[in-house]
Amino acid sequence: MARAIIADDHPLFRAALKQALTETLSTDIKEAASFEQLLAILKQEPQIELVLLDLSMPGNRGLTGLTSLRSRYPDILVVIVSANEQLQVIRQAMAYGASAYIPKSMPLAELQGAVHAVLAGDTWLPEHLVDVVNQAPVPETLDFARRLEQLTPQQFRVLECLADGLLNKQIAYELNVQETTIKQHVSAILRKLEVLNRTQAGIRFKQMLSAPDSADQPFE
Repeated sequence: MARAIIADDHPLFRAALKQALTETLSTDIKEAASFEQLLAILKQEPQIELVLLDLSMPGNRGLTGLTSLRSRYPDILVVIVSANEQLQVIRQAMAYGASAYIPKSMPLAELQGAVHAVLAGDTWLPEHLVDVVNQAPVPETLDFARRLEQLTPQQFRVLECLADGLLNKQIAYELNVQETTIKQHVSAILRKLEVLNRTQAGIRFKQMLSAPDSADQPFE
């Protein structure tokens, strides 16, 4: 059975990564080209232990995918594999529950070692960044991120819709539920996140997940 999923929209990179991981895991490895496809596979494959997630794949805005996975599947290990090498993004990803942050520029042999470390229960960062990231101030949004973990998967989806500016009626249509159900979810979201209104909830959510997609700023 599959133990891992490679979630990346670049077929050639997925193929290279799958070959490297097959040698490491000796098991079937699933592939997803979008975040929606990733969620579908996770629903069908409850034995999955590890997700290697690209930050900029379709359906994954900044760190939304990481936070969503941590909320829906807290027992699954999430490893970020990204071309984005900005220190701020790496700090946020690790603070929000990533088990590792692996630059795409890293040799596949090192990636294999990183995956071994994560499966053994450790976190992993490039060696020259360990002290820099661990000694950095905790992101101001970390408390909010931890409150997000209280949301149910459906409430998380409602919050994503709130952040996109959708009204209750529109959210109900998107999720195929009654508008009264959405109102109940919104009330629960505001209480759990300790915010005053839906606008504040949406703004805080967007601020927390505003990881840049570009990779033109290297490690500091």
